[in-house]
Amino acid sequence: MLDELRGWGLESPPILADAAYGDITEFRSGLDERELRYVLQVKGQTSAYAEGVRPATPDYRGTGRPPRPCYREKPSSLRELALAEGAEQAVEVSWREGSDGEPLSSRFLLLRVRPANVKLRRQAKDSELPVRWLICEWPQGQAEPAKYWLSNLPEDAEPERLVALAKLRWRIEHDYRELKDCLGLDHFEGRSYQGWHHHVTLVSVAHAFLTLERRNPKVPAAT
Repeated sequence: MLDELRGWGLESPPILADAAYGDITEFRSGLDERELRYVLQVKGQTSAYAEGVRPATPDYRGTGRPPRPCYREKPSSLRELALAEGAEQAVEVSWREGSDGEPLSSRFLLLRVRPANVKLRRQAKDSELPVRWLICEWPQGQAEPAKYWLSNLPEDAEPERLVALAKLRWRIEHDYRELKDCLGLDHFEGRSYQGWHHHVTLVSVAHAFLTLERRNPKVPAAT
């Protein structure tokens, strides 16, 4: 779908996904190869090095093939890297206004890390593993982070932007609920793929129309 979008001459905004996609190495690598920005939720067990870890070249003993640079250290998990940094490094970040008009905020730890599972180390070969943002939501009073995200946004990305994108998946869930509950996405009872595609297309067009209406400054806000 993303390749087809580019074929239409359109550029995708940052890609957001939950851990079901974020933990798939091939998915993240595919986005990196296409130079698409992303903020993807991952599990705390995902392997990574701290930013300062570099590959080292063993001493050449004079016989056989000269050794190649490699990472000698065992990777840590994102959870271990966050705990090593400590909760005191987490900062309060607000990402949007809540339904009551008050800003939604929490504490977040932002680190630069090198994702480092076996597949990524093989892909890197003799080069360094790329550095990525690790975004950890670490609520006040909790012993460890509650959620983790990886992002390839630039090094100078503002914390507010990183957190806002990480938290924007609520909008996806809201849209999906609207498609099902308000526009009848799950009401199809036919038995043909053609009928299903017609149904999904009409529901999607209706949702796109409502979205455009919501974003139209000339349309009065719903009360």
